[in-house]
Amino acid sequence: MIKISPSLLSADFGKMAEAVKNLKLWGSDYAHCDVMDGVFVPNITFGMPMVAALKKYAEIPLDVHLMIINPEKYVGEFVDAGADIVTFHPDASHDVLGALKVIKSKGARCGLVLNPDKPLSLVEPYINEIDMILIMGVYAGFGGQKFIPETLAKLAAAKKLIERSGRNIELEIDGGVTESNIGEILAAGADVIVAGSAVFKSADPAKTVASLRG
Repeated sequence: MIKISPSLLSADFGKMAEAVKNLKLWGSDYAHCDVMDGVFVPNITFGMPMVAALKKYAEIPLDVHLMIINPEKYVGEFVDAGADIVTFHPDASHDVLGALKVIKSKGARCGLVLNPDKPLSLVEPYINEIDMILIMGVYAGFGGQKFIPETLAKLAAAKKLIERSGRNIELEIDGGVTESNIGEILAAGADVIVAGSAVFKSADPAKTVASLRG
């Protein structure tokens, strides 16, 4: 079953509690939280206090994507704040395995994220540890970007990697997803869809969420 994880980056930051409650009403499966530090990516969003605040109102799992350097220093705190899934970029970490183990030890699911210019070889050594692979369809840092078509080949390759592993690993796509390109994205193997602008700027978000399931 295809899961939808709308990105709260595209929500009204003055109405975040309402936004996260709406995601459940619209039929979403996860609430995607983009955490940016202004160092790994050229933007700053929010941190552990916002995740903790969102958790009070969320009726669906918080899918927290860390776009920060040295994520191993903070992953435990994000789980403690309420993250149900924590993903991070292996190229931003000095201790990928350690970070993954901390996340799992605290009862959350863990995953790794690849920007468009990063190879799957960064993920392969950890295939037996992770619960999710997140492929970026744009370069991490800002919402509203246009989908990079070459991402489809990486999605398909990631799907094959997952199938070879024999493990139940979710394949997530984030960035530039719309109702017009969702067909080819699903055909490439994605089973968790992150969409920000497409959902929050829709005239009928519930209809858009349903449409993104394919």
